[in-house]
Amino acid sequence: MTSLIEVFGHGGDVETAAARFGGNPADFLDFSANINPLGPPREVLEALEQGLHTVLRYPDPGHRAFKMLLSDRLGLTPNYISVGNGAAESMALILLGLAPRRVGTVEPGFSEYSALSRQFGAEVHHVQGREELDWRAEPEDIEKLMEQVDLLFLGQPNNPNGVQYPVDILHRLARKAEITGTILVVDEAFIDFIPVSQRQSLAPRLKEYPQVVIIHSMTKFYAIPGLRLGYALGRPELIHAMTEKQVTWSVNGLALIAGEACLRSGKSFEQETMVLVTHERKRLTEGLKALGCKVTPGEANFILAALPEPWTSASMQAALGERGILIRSCSMYPGLGERHVRFAIKDAEASGRLLGTMGDIIGLKTSTGSEAGGQNDGTAIL
Repeated sequence: MTSLIEVFGHGGDVETAAARFGGNPADFLDFSANINPLGPPREVLEALEQGLHTVLRYPDPGHRAFKMLLSDRLGLTPNYISVGNGAAESMALILLGLAPRRVGTVEPGFSEYSALSRQFGAEVHHVQGREELDWRAEPEDIEKLMEQVDLLFLGQPNNPNGVQYPVDILHRLARKAEITGTILVVDEAFIDFIPVSQRQSLAPRLKEYPQVVIIHSMTKFYAIPGLRLGYALGRPELIHAMTEKQVTWSVNGLALIAGEACLRSGKSFEQETMVLVTHERKRLTEGLKALGCKVTPGEANFILAALPEPWTSASMQAALGERGILIRSCSMYPGLGERHVRFAIKDAEASGRLLGTMGDIIGLKTSTGSEAGGQNDGTAIL
């Protein structure tokens, strides 16, 4: 199916939306990009303002101050850490530095796993998640795939369904990686949105697993996607192979300043985010179900849902886009269907507008939509 606005394969493309639906890119209510609805911490904005003069000099190519803060937080020495221009560069550096010939993915999954792998000359093989497992794949199927590939990407929580694999399964896969010689890349770009007690992660025992690389993003949780900042964790030999392929100064100075401020911002921002995301995910889930959507019970800051018939992702995306609201079509994800869409978690006012507008479009008035914060007047952004 031809995508209306995901022409680059991602959400958050307000420029394409404006060209498609009319209006100012900044005026769209964007549920297609999964960014913290609180915006950046106050400390980050202050640090950026105070650090603007640093654009006159080159950034530190070794990312030393940021790495030391990460090292203190994670309990890992800096040689276990690679800093990148977003999580996407970390993925690219893994592929460039380790040069796998065959890459495995679990579908549905983040499109960059396959796209980057093919871009750098690797064959891509995959296993399919099952709907009855909330689009997880059977561990046995993943293990069989690991026997066939040099490297395997696994989202934790996975995008677009937002689910985690239990930590005992992760340990099982990490041990399998040692047997098969496969590099297991665990993408934790959205794990910060899950309360610490509920996170399923190999990070606390990373040193036990020499074949595991963990990817993190700073841009989603701290709402700095325009600056691009992420990092990867792994044994020093793997990290060295990655950084040898990195373009000097790929991480800009303002991104490093923001990253340092993020790590110094304290617990209150994290706690406020958890409360908001947990509450609004539940509220949006109930509202979507009341509108006839089938919702996948994920844990991240986004929701995968199947629209009620006869609506398709394209028809709903068009109807909402004409009213100034963007959602992410998921019809192009392998294994998902033409009715699958993804919604980012936002604040109560935004969710209320979304649910009210969808209710108007579908022709279904719901108490959830009306209580959630205002009715949409149906005016298109034109």
